Amino acid sequence: MITTVNLPKQLRSALQGARQQNQRIGFVPTMGNLHAGHIALVKEAQRHCDVVVVSIFVNPLQFNNSSDLDSYPRTLEEDLAALSKAGADLAFIPNAEVLYPNGLALETKVNVPGISTMLEGALRPGHFEGVSTVVCKLFNLVQPNVAVFGEKDFQQLALIRKMTADLLLPIEIIGLATVREPDGLAMSSRNTRLSSQQRLQAPQLAQQMQLIARQLNHNNVPQLQAQTIQQLELQGFRCDGIDIVDANTLEPITSQSTTAVVLMAAFLGEVRLIDNCVVELS
Repeated sequence: MITTVNLPKQLRSALQGARQQNQRIGFVPTMGNLHAGHIALVKEAQRHCDVVVVSIFVNPLQFNNSSDLDSYPRTLEEDLAALSKAGADLAFIPNAEVLYPNGLALETKVNVPGISTMLEGALRPGHFEGVSTVVCKLFNLVQPNVAVFGEKDFQQLALIRKMTADLLLPIEIIGLATVREPDGLAMSSRNTRLSSQQRLQAPQLAQQMQLIARQLNHNNVPQLQAQTIQQLELQGFRCDGIDIVDANTLEPITSQSTTAVVLMAAFLGEVRLIDNCVVELS
């Protein structure tokens, strides 16, 4: 049975033995409503570490839309059962008062310049500042050797890598490939909010992304973006950003770019879906 703690003092106490024995600590931060993609992150952390900590915290600082925050699925009992089955050692489940004792308005924030305000950051002002702030707090509390994140959130992973490097945090950041449903849809906690009809439509996002990947070259980015938006909107999506950029810089592709990333974001009804894939440019 997994051990659960709610307070920083309890977390430090629970990890004290592992530190005294020089065991490697792995960390997987989540917002709960866990699925097979999250469990894959736990399994990856187990490959590198002796002890695995998973946090469950729906972070209000990274939500632009209060209704989105309120409707985010919370399934703590099922989450803990899944983590126990997967063999995770410790679940840290703080509330907002623990992580933001002075309230959100007076919170010290961690801003990663540039990457926080481009692409997804431009669409969702303040979102990435909320992500970097809470992850920095969690890193300080857990003090892991290794932290594992999914590559589905490509820009978020890039943000965490830069923050960790810039703040000289002694943590290895591991990115794990996107885990998909059998029909290709990227696994996400938000998928449970799709209606049965929307769930049938949803794999079109990945299919259009793969179509871009097969056709992409240095010169046809605007054409592919326009075609993809048109096709997705014909299929019932509302596009929120179809971006094709240099995978290393997240800036527009140039003649010197060797690797691109296709970043997809679109609404089906009220549910916002994202996906991405990396493409080698010839």
